[in-house]
Amino acid sequence: MTRLLSSGSPFEETVGYSRAVAAGDTVYVSGCTSVVDGRVVHEGDMGAQATQAISVIAAALAELGCGLSDVVRTRIYVTDIARWPEVAAVHKAAFGDVRPASTMVEVTALIDPGMLVEIEAVAYQPGVGA
Repeated sequence: MTRLLSSGSPFEETVGYSRAVAAGDTVYVSGCTSVVDGRVVHEGDMGAQATQAISVIAAALAELGCGLSDVVRTRIYVTDIARWPEVAAVHKAAFGDVRPASTMVEVTALIDPGMLVEIEAVAYQPGVGA
């Protein structure tokens, strides 16, 4: 069985995706950015944007009965790889000893020019998708 979670974002309908999908023992959280009430927040502050993105991930996981401690994989997309330490510090603070497998890559741009970072996650919890 598969459980779909919507955040209510209009992009979900337009693009055809879910905020998160729980399937079997795994939760897949779509890329999260620093958007609150439909607008980009923390413009210019990559660390604050990463913090906001991780809080969106945490909220999605919580709705499905998981937490950041269940995350086994993250993917981080940044628009300026020279600023990677800002995001790395936030990631380390959020995940601590969990230490998920992770990748950080530079991209030319995200969907809104004010967005500097996007983070997606995969969590593992037996039976979460049932």
